[in-house]
Amino acid sequence: MPLDAPPLPLWREYLELCKPRVVALICFTAVVGMLLAVPGMVPLNALLAGNLGIFLAASSAAVVNQVVDARIDAQMDRTRNRPLPNGSITSSQALVFAAVLGLLSMSLLVVWVNVLTAVLTFASLIGYAVIYTRYLKRATPQNIVIGGAAGAAPPVLGWTAVTGSVDPPALLLFLIIFVWTPPHFWALAIRRHEEYARVNIPMLPVTHGLAYTRLHVLLYSALLLAVSLLPFATRFAGWPYALAALLLGGRFIQWAVRLYRTQDSAVASATFRFSITYLMGLFAALLIDHYLAGYGVR
Repeated sequence: MPLDAPPLPLWREYLELCKPRVVALICFTAVVGMLLAVPGMVPLNALLAGNLGIFLAASSAAVVNQVVDARIDAQMDRTRNRPLPNGSITSSQALVFAAVLGLLSMSLLVVWVNVLTAVLTFASLIGYAVIYTRYLKRATPQNIVIGGAAGAAPPVLGWTAVTGSVDPPALLLFLIIFVWTPPHFWALAIRRHEEYARVNIPMLPVTHGLAYTRLHVLLYSALLLAVSLLPFATRFAGWPYALAALLLGGRFIQWAVRLYRTQDSAVASATFRFSITYLMGLFAALLIDHYLAGYGVR
């Protein structure tokens, strides 16, 4: 939304509270986790109730995140037109909305999926909405590294929704997103470092400088390439996936090198955007490989 844009219809404001684009990526990785967990069709209860439950929980966490961050969101160009800073929704209304979403999520997962998925989903919700947003974000420049565990959970949640257990391949999916999160978010933090400094949030470029952060984006992108090849190394995925992982990882490193060599904020924005394309492409490659190449769970 452009700066100082007119308010959206109320239902759209509530939808914006849920961070729909972020939640869509979360649900995509959860669906991939489900599909990779079985050789054939995913049970309908896991596919429908599982994904709806994960969607509602992620939305609830996003709402709580915006309630906690309402003060700093009002001072940042990127977030100043969110529903709470612009006054279209109050904090009390948002918290009631988050509670309803969270209760619906847990009810769906407990009744129609399984208790393990409900427990892990709740832990992920608390990890992001409370531990990361309320404490880590304001306490340490490693906030996004530690807090990334909550954001890396969706494919594990999708996996457990189908299998009722946490298995090694699901942990590989978790590890990929966990390592992807720092370079993804630090690219954005480089672009917005002045805003984070203004609101006293200790993001890495604020506490350690832009050059240090650019170096860490590059190092993490190289580590991500190595981690992304673990599904192939463990024979969970085949050559089609390995080729895609190499191409996507190589491109990510190219962007990270460009970012390391320049002070152009446009490159940071482009690196951030590509990181989203990277994750979607990598998980899509895992899915295609699973069905077309015959690798993965049999």
